[in-house]
Amino acid sequence: MKHLFITFIAASIALGAMADDKVVNPDSTGFTFTDVKVIKSTPVKDQNKSGTCWCYSSNTFFENEILRKTGKEIHLSEGFVVYHCYLDKAIKYIRMDGTVNFAEGGSGLDVGYVWENYGAVPNEVYTGMTYGDKKFNTAELTSTLKGMVDVVNQRKLKKLTPAWVDAFKGVLDAYMGKLPDTFTWEGKTYTPKSFAASLPINLDDYVSVTSFTHHPFYKQFVLEVADNWIWEKSWNVTLDELWEIANNAIDKGYTIAWGADVSERGFKWRKGYAVLVKEKNENDLSGTDRERWDLMADKDRDEQRWEIKGPGNEETVTQESRQIMFDNKETTDDHGMVIVGKAVDQDGNKYFKVQNSWDTNQLYHGFFYVSEAFFKAKTMNIVINKECIPAKIAKKLGI
Repeated sequence: MKHLFITFIAASIALGAMADDKVVNPDSTGFTFTDVKVIKSTPVKDQNKSGTCWCYSSNTFFENEILRKTGKEIHLSEGFVVYHCYLDKAIKYIRMDGTVNFAEGGSGLDVGYVWENYGAVPNEVYTGMTYGDKKFNTAELTSTLKGMVDVVNQRKLKKLTPAWVDAFKGVLDAYMGKLPDTFTWEGKTYTPKSFAASLPINLDDYVSVTSFTHHPFYKQFVLEVADNWIWEKSWNVTLDELWEIANNAIDKGYTIAWGADVSERGFKWRKGYAVLVKEKNENDLSGTDRERWDLMADKDRDEQRWEIKGPGNEETVTQESRQIMFDNKETTDDHGMVIVGKAVDQDGNKYFKVQNSWDTNQLYHGFFYVSEAFFKAKTMNIVINKECIPAKIAKKLGI
């Protein structure tokens, strides 16, 4: 994801938990949400000025799995994952003559890739931030690295030397710090691989699931988005089954890594909700005062056309309409977040509760609610524990 995998109040925010059936009364958004079920999660984080949401969301997802299994809260290093992905992405970029994506973005599956190949470390051991930074800011680093791989890709020499890889690592070391070969944590000495092995996570227990009609159902395929640079596969199920799997995961006490399109008019994360709002047509808005409508500034006209005053007025999502939005690029691979619960609004409409990685300076302090329609239309994929898949669907998948 490029940017990009839900409400807690007061002290509960820091603890990452909230009692069920808690009514949240927002100020003037027009929405009142009631939490139906909320799963304990590690605290909200801030990816700051970086396109590493894919890492923050997937790390949080695995942190939640550790929390669910052991009751222990741990902050896994995002920097460790990002460092390795930058390097491996650069190598693939050169192998593919610059025809694959090289950017900050990635997939929610990249964390598992790094875990399997290189291990993991606690954030307190390696933050990936130097020069006194307390939050991620990878803009300058990414531009520098992109310039390097583009120069190398020109291949003015007949053959490449290993020097470019060492130089690339040197830039990563300068900006992010050198990776630890060994480290001591809670009185024990680890390598990144031995630390990962010490955690109660079996990567074979986790799968990516999506729903599109340009590939057969109940088979795996590589989701064709630029940030899926490792070409990892997702299981393909029907839209209703995707919704069923996600609901079953929350019902059983599992969180979900969620990749989605958030470049939508109804994505109002600061106000605490994401809905698939219908566009109002000009005649409905202008009424008999057509002159006022025609003279209105473009910005004001646009705001009224997409005005959201509360529940209702959402698009109806079907398997076909979802596919059309993906094919015509209305639905794009934008952002990774974590689904941690379920809720309803004042009209009884269903929502998922989502934990974001854009700090806590919003209405719900890092959480928001996404409607059923928005989820069905704009989900790219979900990463879940296989135990969350209902038996009848798992049988179709053969897992």
